[in-house]
Amino acid sequence: MADTVTILSTSGFLGSTTLTSEKVKGDAYFGQSDGLHTVVVNITGFTGTIKIQGSLETTPGDNDWFDIELGTDDFAVDTSGLITKQAAESLVYNIAETSMKSYNAVGNFVWLRANISNWQSGTISSIEMNR
Repeated sequence: MADTVTILSTSGFLGSTTLTSEKVKGDAYFGQSDGLHTVVVNITGFTGTIKIQGSLETTPGDNDWFDIELGTDDFAVDTSGLITKQAAESLVYNIAETSMKSYNAVGNFVWLRANISNWQSGTISSIEMNR
């Protein structure tokens, strides 16, 4: 099953530093077992923190959400030559960022949502997911 869903539509900074999107159905909701979700974050002049959160509960409450590790196509090489793939549980932008980047989130999540914090400026054009 490969379809695109919108986690968060266009939202500009309106003075509130936090925002949590509505929940969207993940792979496990449909009984899929590959657990691959690709998230695309499209921002303009954004400063703040973006997290993608997941839940394994069919009817999640406030305490049933956890931060999902987002994998990138970036790699790091240490002084010994060890290559590691980069990942983060939050996307932190301390200076205004304009970009469209994709991240992979792997897990059999029933629900996913976006959690925005420390929002200081800019626009989130969209956060979308392929599942």
